[in-house]
Amino acid sequence: MDWFPLLNSLRVALLSTAIVFFPGLFAAYRVMRMPPSPAKTAWDAALTLPLVLPPPVVGWLVLRLLGPQHMLGYWARQIFGVRLVMTWPAASLAAGIVSFPLMYRAARAAFENFDHNLTDTARTLGRSEAWIFWNAQIPACKEGVIAAAVLAFARAFGEHGASVMAAGYTPGRTAAVGATVYQLWSQGDDAGAGAWAALSAVLSGVCLLAVSAAEQRQRGGAKP
Repeated sequence: MDWFPLLNSLRVALLSTAIVFFPGLFAAYRVMRMPPSPAKTAWDAALTLPLVLPPPVVGWLVLRLLGPQHMLGYWARQIFGVRLVMTWPAASLAAGIVSFPLMYRAARAAFENFDHNLTDTARTLGRSEAWIFWNAQIPACKEGVIAAAVLAFARAFGEHGASVMAAGYTPGRTAAVGATVYQLWSQGDDAGAGAWAALSAVLSGVCLLAVSAAEQRQRGGAKP
């Protein structure tokens, strides 16, 4: 059995999680601090939009951004001689866009459950917002932040539509688990497709169990 699709899916998911981790945290923190207003609603909707977009739409946007006939892709090809699309990093970018809303919303939920009396106390002691964020909120919300990252990783690992449009399907180069299941099924290899589907389900289930455990620890730590 060729394990490349699994290894590729793991590296795509890891890179995409790294891409969205800090932007997701900061977006969640900023939106959480905004007072209720149409602007807050609009920002929340915009940051969540990739969650409801069809994945091929996200893939198309990545191609429009990084394709060799467009500005960034053309510049990279001319200056560095590298192709930005049809590569596994392009798949990571597409998967990151799709998984970003999960990172953002889960982190925001963790921040909203934080006891804000502690931040008010820190401000009266002259602590900066940056100090409060890194030394008070992040440690107190770490289980929720971990859950957000694992959820984003699981979504990126299972991404298919956007990643395939951005990276294609090349065995040994860009083949991922989702695309491999589709390719094997289309070739009539139900046994092979089923084996990869089962492996994907197990790994995704493990991620969800980790998310659930982190959320339970977060709720337990929040109790007085």
